[in-house]
Amino acid sequence: MPSTVLSELHYLPCIDAFHHFKKADLVLVEACENYQKGSYRNRCHLLGANGVQRLSIPLAKGKNNQQPIQQVALTYHEPWHRQHWQSIQSAYGNSPFFAYYADALAPHFLTKQYAHLWDFNLALLTTVFGFLHWADKTIQPTTAYAQDLPPSTVDIRNTLPPATFSEGSTGTIFPAYPQVFGEKHGFIPNLSILDLIFCQGPQSNLYLSSVSAS
Repeated sequence: MPSTVLSELHYLPCIDAFHHFKKADLVLVEACENYQKGSYRNRCHLLGANGVQRLSIPLAKGKNNQQPIQQVALTYHEPWHRQHWQSIQSAYGNSPFFAYYADALAPHFLTKQYAHLWDFNLALLTTVFGFLHWADKTIQPTTAYAQDLPPSTVDIRNTLPPATFSEGSTGTIFPAYPQVFGEKHGFIPNLSILDLIFCQGPQSNLYLSSVSAS
């Protein structure tokens, strides 16, 4: 069992990322990288009535690409945060466990405002760790960009591209579970962790343990 996983800090990360997090005692989030467009750093995937829905966080105007990740600024000039919450409600309002978790999640979208993408993503990740009762796990930002890592550290940086999200990392097998719109669209694997938590609730940890490599 790896003691440490190293990952970028994503927006409501995918199930594959949480499968790796579950096996670790320490989750290192990469604080010493530069922002990259087209990544999970500011987007996630849900399953709604019309199929897979991508939520993308708009960033403050300027050259965000290759900017230090902790300096990437959010903007609230447009109500994206309320629109994202409405999308989450529409997708999962009828899920078995939405009412159980929604009150803790909603303030991040409806009442709080974050200056930077990093702070928003970290607050959400911490909240989701709480949903999973992962008090024994530590989330820790890196202090330098490491390339030579010890064997006890599993590096999943740049291994989870959104463009092929349903495939997960190479060879990953995602068992099916009931989804809100599963009868309409079939099972869609490796969505945001919200899909699993709202649909499976306390069984989410068992599911994450069942995800495996082929």
